Amino acid sequence: MNNENDKPAESSGFQEMGVIPELLKILNTRGITKPTPIQHQAIPLANQGKDLIGIAQTGTGKTFAFGLPLLQHLSQGKKRALIVLPTRELAYQVDDALKPYASVLGIKTAVFVGGSPMHLQKKALKNNPRILIATPGRLNDHLDQRTVTLREVEVLVLDEADRMLDMGFKPQINKILSQIPRQRQTLLFSATMPQDIVKLATAEMNMPLRIEVAQEGTTAAKIEQELIIVKQPDKQKLLSTLLTESKGKVIVFTRTKHGAKKVTKVLNDERFKAVEIHGNKTLGQRRSALGGFKNGTFRILVATDVASRGIDVDDITLVINYDLPDDAADYVHRIGRTARAGKEGRAISLATPTQAGHIRDIERLIRTPIPRKSHSSVPSASLEGGSGSSGRPPRRGSGGGRVGRPSGKRSFSSGRSNSSGGGQRRRR
Repeated sequence: MNNENDKPAESSGFQEMGVIPELLKILNTRGITKPTPIQHQAIPLANQGKDLIGIAQTGTGKTFAFGLPLLQHLSQGKKRALIVLPTRELAYQVDDALKPYASVLGIKTAVFVGGSPMHLQKKALKNNPRILIATPGRLNDHLDQRTVTLREVEVLVLDEADRMLDMGFKPQINKILSQIPRQRQTLLFSATMPQDIVKLATAEMNMPLRIEVAQEGTTAAKIEQELIIVKQPDKQKLLSTLLTESKGKVIVFTRTKHGAKKVTKVLNDERFKAVEIHGNKTLGQRRSALGGFKNGTFRILVATDVASRGIDVDDITLVINYDLPDDAADYVHRIGRTARAGKEGRAISLATPTQAGHIRDIERLIRTPIPRKSHSSVPSASLEGGSGSSGRPPRRGSGGGRVGRPSGKRSFSSGRSNSSGGGQRRRR
């Protein structure tokens, strides 16, 4: 990718970035007056119709970075937009964020995700939605059954693209791309920039500008991170003690669905207000659990990585990694649930003595050692075979922002329904 020297002009707010009055009014009503760095760089370029690759850590305001230009573009014509995301939670999160702004412009949205009845999604098409928000598996189901056409899509957003590829959705994404006109604007947002994303951009985007507001693996500046080495049998006792000592909302991440269920049961037996969210829960159960966590019915949310990028709650004070993630990148997304929008937060990770390699991978990605701590409630333990770090601080990147450039009304409904369509097996 070749660098481009002409960065977007500095601006003090959304008005200077070219956001239309109808959207400015509702932004001001909601007290949103200062763009985040990713919004500051992306919105002016997206408003110009440029293809963009946005690299930004979680919780930086990516939804408005693509959502405001998308809405502004649709307000000027009759075409349609498609937003593709990896999980149900993210799909509903984006819909909740954009719907108030879309309604002001008379634009309807529809959400297509696994776990929601197909007949209700087909019914939603009769309302002539101009923004379709979908997960890859369920959208492929509709394409197979010919209940949806993407011929009128003028703006395509691929959000959390790296996560979708990690989850094995590349064949579904390729099929979606084959159904959309080549003449379109494509906005791709990702927390990391693996080679698969570079290949996708080269093949499917029109000389995209790359915007990077933080180097890959960068964690929010105001997260206080710590690592406690603890033997597996002592984890539950330590978790209960940490939760007793903490105040405010807490997310506890486990590696498996069984682990989430077990931890939640123990916490509720100990009179903590906890609820679980993972892949074995139905869509309704997951939405109910997240809603109860947001409104304070539950103080503690126990989750697998299905929720590491799908939770939009601003007042989470503590993230506890009860189990370290298998993928180091998920560490960044997990702890990014706290310290959002410039607030302070804390992240505590519990590692067993045999996990030196896991720790080394995480520290290499975030380019800094995680401070080791101990707790009086459990016996001290140490890593087998060393500290898990190289003994010297990893190299830090500049972390600065940059922009670069690489070398008649119709509905989404096709008007046809074929219940014999196969459907993809990976549904989210």
